[in-house]
Amino acid sequence: MTKGGVIILATIFLYLAGMILIGIYFSRHGSSESTSEFFLGGRKLGPLVTAMSAEASDMSSYLLMGLPGLAYFCGTAEVGWTAIGLAAGTYLNFLLIARKIRRYSGHINAITIPDFFSKRYHDGRHILSLVSALIIIVFFIPYTASGFKAVGTLFSSLFGTEYHLAMIIGAAVIISYTVLGGFLAVSTTDLIQSIFMSIALVVIVFFGISHAGGMANVIANAKALPGYLSLTQNYSAASGGSTPFSFFSIISTLAWGLGYFGMPHILLRFMAIRDENELDTSRRIAGVWVVLSMGIAILIGIIGYSVSLTGAIPLMTTSSDSETIIIQLANLMSGSGFFAAVIAGIIMAGILAATMSTADSQLLAAASSVSQDLVQDFMGIRLSKDQALLAARCTVAGIAAVAVILAWNPDSSVFRIVSFAWAGFGAAFGPAMILALFWRRSNMQGAAAGIAAGGIMVFVWKYLISPLGGIFAVYELLPAFLISLAVNAVVSLNTKAPEDQILQEFDAVSR
Repeated sequence: MTKGGVIILATIFLYLAGMILIGIYFSRHGSSESTSEFFLGGRKLGPLVTAMSAEASDMSSYLLMGLPGLAYFCGTAEVGWTAIGLAAGTYLNFLLIARKIRRYSGHINAITIPDFFSKRYHDGRHILSLVSALIIIVFFIPYTASGFKAVGTLFSSLFGTEYHLAMIIGAAVIISYTVLGGFLAVSTTDLIQSIFMSIALVVIVFFGISHAGGMANVIANAKALPGYLSLTQNYSAASGGSTPFSFFSIISTLAWGLGYFGMPHILLRFMAIRDENELDTSRRIAGVWVVLSMGIAILIGIIGYSVSLTGAIPLMTTSSDSETIIIQLANLMSGSGFFAAVIAGIIMAGILAATMSTADSQLLAAASSVSQDLVQDFMGIRLSKDQALLAARCTVAGIAAVAVILAWNPDSSVFRIVSFAWAGFGAAFGPAMILALFWRRSNMQGAAAGIAAGGIMVFVWKYLISPLGGIFAVYELLPAFLISLAVNAVVSLNTKAPEDQILQEFDAVSR
């Protein structure tokens, strides 16, 4: 290993050690007091941690791997419209959903998303807990697997280590601080990880431009590729030409923004803030950060192509290879002296941060669904405080083990795995959450039917309808979201209206 590689490895090791120490700290200061503390941090997050924890857990490995990789390989159309949809979704989620779910969940004392639905509709049989928990398990496991895959790719690309060993080590660190510290550890590490992610993005942009021969050269190289910088044309690396990025494709990619309304790991941040009035500050922080970070990530992909043309890094010819563009640039930086190697290590830690900040949140949300919503609520198994915490921690480890198995294939695409899981949550929980918070007439039967319909339709559209092509080849989130919304409304209107106590609770939090 080169001297630069040793410095990078040492920097990453210090970063990982810091994450574990945070988990140890919170295991001794609050996270073991109750399952409410473990899963929701006692509802005492500040506005900065709420904003950055939500965004760091949202962005995941696709910010530093998926988005730059797709921009490098296909140009700006798909990633550009996706980023616009995500930015709009972030802002609207904070504006419309955050305050209401904080107030409503506090009023009914709900600590998980399935728990919220169950208590919102007075579901004594916990059918909603069952359906919601199953959706979370089904879609969070592959989502978490994409994070583990990104960790393995990082170390194998950088140090030439065996992919599977690197992935297992990274997963072990994530599991460690999540199991130890719970929600407060996850949220605090998310804040720190968002800082590392920001540093990585900014440094790589300037370094890449200098090695590409200047911004004018970057633009000239990009313009030389048909449709590369267009929002209505998609560059095809296979043919060297371009294909139209149709109106349906634009709508399809903008639909990514709908996913925010149903993301359990993001909604939990809203539920955990100490004061709903601080959400205005959180919204502004999150909105600015998400626009800047995604814009820079896409720019890095474009810059990376020009750096490849200089011969400083390999020219990447597959989508999975292109997702390592930031790794390649950081590795190039590491050969420029001690300080540059330390910065390269921080960039690598930023990629880890992007992965870990989402994987830890997903593990925690999935664990709460199993230990709280399935075991205690649906099955009716009463656990003591210590037993409940042990069950939660064992669930984290168990779900992570399954995710490791799913991430075993090193050639899978981070962007594609994330897009499918994102669709699943958005379609299943998004319409249900909107109607639960804003429609007085919605009921338990409608919510259960809508959640199930959304989750099922994502699979049906992805694997049965979308392959038909044409107008059917849209991102599965959009049709599944609309069908889930329609099913929820139709079933609610054709079944018994909510009882008076449910309506009184709704009115109390809607004032």
